Amino acid sequence: MRKGLSGPELPRDPRSLVAFSVCCASSMGACDSGGGCPPQAVSSAAPRRGAGAGRSPANPSRGLPLQNTPCLCPRPCCRPPMSDYRRGFESLRQELHEPSLPVEGEWPDWLEGTLIRNGPAQFEVGDEDYNHWFDGHAMLHAFRMRDGTVSYRNRFVRSQSRTEALEQGRIARSEFATDPCMSLFGRVMSVFNPNPTDNASINVARLDDQYVALTATPLPVAFDPETLETAGVVEYDDDVDVDMSTPHPQVEPGTGRMLFHTLSFGRQCQYGVYGTEAEGKTRRPVATLDVDRPSYMHSFGMSERYVILSEWPLVVNPTDLLLRGRPFIENFEWQPERGTRFRVLRKADGAEVATCEAEAAFGFHHVNAFERDGAVVCDVVTYPDASVVEELSLDRLRSDAPSRGSGHLRRYRLPLDGGAAASTLRGEERIELPRIHDGPATGRPYQYVYGVGTRAAGQFTDQLVKTDVPAGTAQTWHEEGTYPGEPVFVAAPDGAREDDGVVLSVVLDPDAQQSFLLVLDAPSFTERARAAVPHPIPFGFHGQFFD
Repeated sequence: MRKGLSGPELPRDPRSLVAFSVCCASSMGACDSGGGCPPQAVSSAAPRRGAGAGRSPANPSRGLPLQNTPCLCPRPCCRPPMSDYRRGFESLRQELHEPSLPVEGEWPDWLEGTLIRNGPAQFEVGDEDYNHWFDGHAMLHAFRMRDGTVSYRNRFVRSQSRTEALEQGRIARSEFATDPCMSLFGRVMSVFNPNPTDNASINVARLDDQYVALTATPLPVAFDPETLETAGVVEYDDDVDVDMSTPHPQVEPGTGRMLFHTLSFGRQCQYGVYGTEAEGKTRRPVATLDVDRPSYMHSFGMSERYVILSEWPLVVNPTDLLLRGRPFIENFEWQPERGTRFRVLRKADGAEVATCEAEAAFGFHHVNAFERDGAVVCDVVTYPDASVVEELSLDRLRSDAPSRGSGHLRRYRLPLDGGAAASTLRGEERIELPRIHDGPATGRPYQYVYGVGTRAAGQFTDQLVKTDVPAGTAQTWHEEGTYPGEPVFVAAPDGAREDDGVVLSVVLDPDAQQSFLLVLDAPSFTERARAAVPHPIPFGFHGQFFD
């Protein structure tokens, strides 16, 4: 996975080799600045447009060669735009504000607020390419809905990681699966470092009066919700010192307290659960657990009284982080013989009330958890193993054999007196990026989960899924040639049922070279309206609706 840091693979065609040398040696800055390939990198046999021709209007976000003029440079930043889902893994450098997007259909008159989404948007710096979808530079996208008008704005998160990379013309800080070349001393410092990456590309949240972008390090980056301009890393008023923090905090219904799962490396590694005070600036410990071989846990579960940590058998020897010289995630090893362990922690006093074992599995996203009949019911999107992590590498995602894309919804019953966890699949549809009706359904028995899915194994996510969890049945939305992102449920005012509202999703339409905000009627799961954006938006991860 370090191929990107040693330079792109040399083309075999002699013409391409010359073009490669010109573009990637003589004009590295052009690609990264948005200038595209220099004229020498364009085939002389290709047809050219007339006077006044310039960048392709179908792709205003990148400096591409003249329309219909093939670029021979093999780097992702120089290739012509893809016409399928892979367009979602190409860099977007254009920042713009569109005060009024064209709307088709009937926009709900009650739907007012802002959907803010987060995700990677730049996948190369200078002559170095990031290895993994999780590594690209963070960009925020805001869809503001007011008085029947939908506006759009996007801005890069001005993190120190991005600033240093652009100043140095290379990848400057270690990311999830990309590590700059460095000495043993440098690798040690990159793990036990006061300056880990602040490339906050995974999620967004509201900490009291601050809006923040989140990643897996404990460095939430504040931003202005109107302009999306970066304000800087949030300074907590506490002495909590951890190395990792989940980008999926859970908000307790009733109290508003936000809970985070954390991980600390050292002679004695430790899981932690912390909760913010009302003002969001101070974190108080809820529970801590010592651990010798930490598991990679992207999220956690929460019921009314308990927190659930899912220890998948993807584990790391902390010494390997220092000595192996690999990107962070490549130090973790899949050890299925360990099985999966669910650690059930009581929020009131931090006590571990149960440890429940299950078959080996892996998951990124918890859906929900609740208590019933002496057990905690915990719903998670799972995979049979952790190979999905490698499948989300950019090389794989841009290939003709994409990731499996989606897992399956699995329900675990965790007895509070300990013992084995029983599990069942809930529905046959593949699903990922799951969302529920946050607030009323959080930590309680619930009925519906929304997600992205695939119509067939081996395809990239190409449909939206609404699963009736108790019944195990599903409704789907699909439009040929388009690729939807995470669905976000927005409740209708005075709605009586759990699914009274709409579902919002940003959908990529590669043939049209654009994305659009889709509005589905949640009960029927049919389209109500859409608003088109004038450029393709790279596939993001998570977003929130703020009213």
